[in-house]
Amino acid sequence: MKTPKYILYFVLCTFVLGLVSCEPKALGTEDVFVQAGSLDQILADENPVHGYKIYSLNEFLDAFMTEEGSFHNDTTPYRERSYDANHGLYLYSVDTIKTDTLGIYIRGRVSTDDYAGNFYKALVIQQTKDWSTGADIDQQNLRISVDLGSSGGMYQIGQEILIRCNGLAVGRYANQPQLCVPSYNNNIYAMNASQKVGWCPGRIPSGVFRRATRMIGTPDASQLVYDEMTLAELYAKVPLKPATDAAGMDQVRKADGRLVRIKNVHFTGEFDNNGSLAKCDTLHPDSSSNANVFAPTTQNIGYPQSRVIADGANKIMCSNSEYAKFAYYYLPGADRHGVADCPSFSGTVTGILGWYLDKASDMASNKLDGYEWSVTPRGIPGVGVADINMTNDHDDPWIPKEFNPNDYR
Repeated sequence: MKTPKYILYFVLCTFVLGLVSCEPKALGTEDVFVQAGSLDQILADENPVHGYKIYSLNEFLDAFMTEEGSFHNDTTPYRERSYDANHGLYLYSVDTIKTDTLGIYIRGRVSTDDYAGNFYKALVIQQTKDWSTGADIDQQNLRISVDLGSSGGMYQIGQEILIRCNGLAVGRYANQPQLCVPSYNNNIYAMNASQKVGWCPGRIPSGVFRRATRMIGTPDASQLVYDEMTLAELYAKVPLKPATDAAGMDQVRKADGRLVRIKNVHFTGEFDNNGSLAKCDTLHPDSSSNANVFAPTTQNIGYPQSRVIADGANKIMCSNSEYAKFAYYYLPGADRHGVADCPSFSGTVTGILGWYLDKASDMASNKLDGYEWSVTPRGIPGVGVADINMTNDHDDPWIPKEFNPNDYR
């Protein structure tokens, strides 16, 4: 028996229409970005029992980050090198944040970019408004440790975000405050493993972070605020060598993460050699951690590499990761012959300000030397954000040049 053609056409058209109707709706701006004006209603609906509060970043640290954290009396406490018993200070800490309470939120604009690799699985957010009044305030900042590869693809520089912190944690890694989760390090094969096994801040799982985070509006990097100053002006604002007490540590912790632009500086061609400065060499950066590039190998230990920038007697470290895309680029003025021309290139270095110290014994024995301060650029011209801009004595711009292994054959 033959099936009439019109019945076949009817069935086929119904099937095709069904396929079309199953296609997901294209996302619009309103589906991805929350408008600031609708936040109050959204958060009230989300927290009908306990209510909610949006904390300023410094207020959040004061309310939830204690000196000793939640794990100092645990049977397996923080890493051994974190505690300065002389002053009762912890360089590493983790404080967990309750879930059965009011909604705890922080809000800020992303000031970092991970394309160049210097902020791997990490963000910094900046706050420049008082959320209750809308008035401008001096910038406040907070690092966020999140297990999210290519985070800049989702949370672009200039994107304002709102984070629900209930169930997360706040802590310090090498004295740098950050939003995190508790993590236990049991790597018994690490260098100085006996000093490093223990609790420390860990990365927030990507799914957890995405569920806890809303994007407010669309990215607008022009809204970021930069503290533009000389090194002398910087050290008039923050202490070169802070007091080793609660007030001194609070001062450097609140300065951590600031977005700064340091003026009138040059690279000296030196590095921090365990508390003293030494001249960079011209060896292959695969084998020498002292090579005259931004961040030669650490033999996979992973500590940040520091290269000195200066303005006369004032100095600060330029901190970079050996895994950054520009790690093997020569310092401005350096080449395969050495670092003699570094002082001839001067200008600005922009980035994230930090005070990094991972050995409490240095604090306990009064070995602080000022080299704990650093600026971490988000990139260089041609690789990510162009945060290093210098010219030579003839006003020729610095053009980044990568180390060429053929020069060493």
